[in-house]
Amino acid sequence: MKSEAAGLPEQPSLTNEQYIDLYKAMIIPRLIEDKMLILLRQGRISKWFSGYGQEAVSVGTSLAMNEDEFICTMHRNLGVFTSRKVPLNKLFAQFQGKLEGFTKGRDRSFHFGSKEHKIVGMISHLGPQLGLADGLALGHLIDGDQKVAMVYTGDGGASEGDFHEALNVASVWGLPVIFVIENNQWGLSTPSREQFNFDSFTVKGPAYGMEAYSVDGNDIIEVYRTTRALTDSMRSNPRPVILECKTFRIRGHEEASGTKYYPEGLIEEWTTKDPLKRFEAFLIENNITNEKEMQSMQAEVKKHIADELDVADSYPVIQFDEEREFRDLFAPFDNEEVHPSSDKVEELRMIDAIHSGLTQAMEAHPELVLMGQDIADYGGVFKATDGLMQKFGKARVRNTPLCEAAILGTGLGLSIVGKKSMVEMQFADFVTEGFTQIVNNLAKIHWRWGQNADVVVRMPTGAGVAAGPFHSQSNEAWFTHTPGLKVVYPSNPADAKGLLLQAFRDPNPVMFFEHKGLYRSETGEVPTEYYTVPFGRASIVKAGSAATLVTYGMGVHKSMDIVRELDADVEVIDLRTLVPWDYETIATSVRKTGRLILVSEDVRSGGFINDISARVGEELFTHLDAPIVHVTSLDTPIPFASPLEGGFLPWNRLKEKLEMLLEY
Repeated sequence: MKSEAAGLPEQPSLTNEQYIDLYKAMIIPRLIEDKMLILLRQGRISKWFSGYGQEAVSVGTSLAMNEDEFICTMHRNLGVFTSRKVPLNKLFAQFQGKLEGFTKGRDRSFHFGSKEHKIVGMISHLGPQLGLADGLALGHLIDGDQKVAMVYTGDGGASEGDFHEALNVASVWGLPVIFVIENNQWGLSTPSREQFNFDSFTVKGPAYGMEAYSVDGNDIIEVYRTTRALTDSMRSNPRPVILECKTFRIRGHEEASGTKYYPEGLIEEWTTKDPLKRFEAFLIENNITNEKEMQSMQAEVKKHIADELDVADSYPVIQFDEEREFRDLFAPFDNEEVHPSSDKVEELRMIDAIHSGLTQAMEAHPELVLMGQDIADYGGVFKATDGLMQKFGKARVRNTPLCEAAILGTGLGLSIVGKKSMVEMQFADFVTEGFTQIVNNLAKIHWRWGQNADVVVRMPTGAGVAAGPFHSQSNEAWFTHTPGLKVVYPSNPADAKGLLLQAFRDPNPVMFFEHKGLYRSETGEVPTEYYTVPFGRASIVKAGSAATLVTYGMGVHKSMDIVRELDADVEVIDLRTLVPWDYETIATSVRKTGRLILVSEDVRSGGFINDISARVGEELFTHLDAPIVHVTSLDTPIPFASPLEGGFLPWNRLKEKLEMLLEY
């Protein structure tokens, strides 16, 4: 069994003891597979993604890593979990959807991670874990650790845009990531020839400026020795590498889908290449062990599996606990206010207040890394990060390729290794390129398996500057609808700085919206020293008794203009944060005024203020003396020409609506 991968660093030789260890590591996932297929037929687990016949890939690559190095897994990497000695009773409890599993019954099969075992599991979208590996490696690189991150993808999953973005970022930044491509010939029922138009993923290497190797994924020795040679080399010479492991998926994508789409004879052909049988033949042929000893090792593993399954079976069926579901949504955070150490203030524009907040956050949190397009030398398109690279260095203030998904994933990877990150969207509209990472990874990861996502996503947003439908959208409701995210939207310089500094203190993902129209038009006194503004605490901008007006962002200024013009006795409330939002302040005001008008630059359908309206209508109906009034933009995309944009926005309708409410 000799590696055919050309151009590799020198590969290690193996002792007989190492061969035996490899064999023991191989039989564990195989024998668990045998047991799980029985449990599936018995209805004791609900789904199974088989790695039968692919064990050499998971076992060989994972054992070539150091135990303190992270591995990002996929569907068929049971061998990673067993090689990392994850307790089998806890693993089986995970498969059974029990509280003792890694996700407390909230997710299935291998959709979880274990920081203790340095494993980061997948989500169903297949590609996002690639960007996470970039973040893990970046954290090691910044700290000067000689460590490698490993991530798996399938040949089908490699068609995702995440694959391109993650490899591109890793290459540009010289990140020590080994991208293992399990080329098992099929993506569910789709053969490789319908997924990509090349024979080997090694052709991808030159295109990304990185090394690429291909090995026989059914040869455990070749997989292990090749991976070991690469990881040893990458620790002293950090760089990304592609490792293609050619193998075959003997069973279905998952058991329910079957294998009827395979051409006749294909399974039989690959069965002769079974990695376990091949390795057993090698061990016997070279007098390393014998059949009796192998049977003894298998019997020992079978007993261990049975014992651990008994433990998992003893755990009770999980019961719903509403308090627990909410408690686990966010990592714990003491949302107290930090007061400035002096009374010194300075008159700042909103953009300058944000710049001051970023500067003080970088000073307060040495582990904080800023990432975004053009944010380094150039200082960002709005100059929020101007001069920060010169002050804190290129390692912490990083220009990124146009790879929003990979960079958001990188932020999550940095969080897993104990760092904080900020990702600046050049415009809030561009966040759609990284939507999966935000709503499926950042938002859900703590609820799923207890890993926090210490990532702040800055979102320059809003209309009024004649920028058209792709630079002006108010898309905050996309994220207020997603449990697990905090959403912040300041209206003035002092709040912008204080809320931003609070966002960096909070270990949870924060979507931080900044209205572009306020960057340089709005000035105010801002404390010079470090301070924070707590989340979920609205501000009463103006007291009143005739009606309650609730708004945020630009709406605060437009509403105050109208209230002053009418000289109206209206209480104006600035929400400041949308998740969490301050119900008590609104409720107290509505009980006093009996009238409520909700103002938002967002469109009416699906807008965040509808949530406020629904709760107030349900809980405070008897206190209302008039219908709740909504003032929003039109339910159309945002037009470019100024006269059209003016008609789209709500500001020209606000005065009439407020007068109608006051006269009701």
